[in-house]
Amino acid sequence: MLTITDNAAVKIKEMLEEQEVSGLFLRVGVKEGGCSGFSYAMGFDDEKAAEDQTLEVQDLKVVVDQESAKFLYGVVIDYKQSDVGGGFTIDNPNAIANCGCGSSFRTKEEAGKPSDC
Repeated sequence: MLTITDNAAVKIKEMLEEQEVSGLFLRVGVKEGGCSGFSYAMGFDDEKAAEDQTLEVQDLKVVVDQESAKFLYGVVIDYKQSDVGGGFTIDNPNAIANCGCGSSFRTKEEAGKPSDC
């Protein structure tokens, strides 16, 4: 369904180790909003709903809610480091439009509800 690069996996594992809560996993999702209609959500969680999909990617437990799954097929999550800092990037082959900051997108089938950026 989705790919996490080696660089992103290393960073996510480092961040997980810094947490003081056991049993956390990476939750990746999509919500309406952002400049282009949908925005990505990524964070740690410890609660899973019955309809959530669980994936094992790069030795990480990744959970995706049922509604977000259709937007995340083929997505590549990467982590890039530069002189001014680092951050996660998401390459979504389903997106037909992205905002300038790269955190929101629109697909051919679904436009979402844009909000001010």
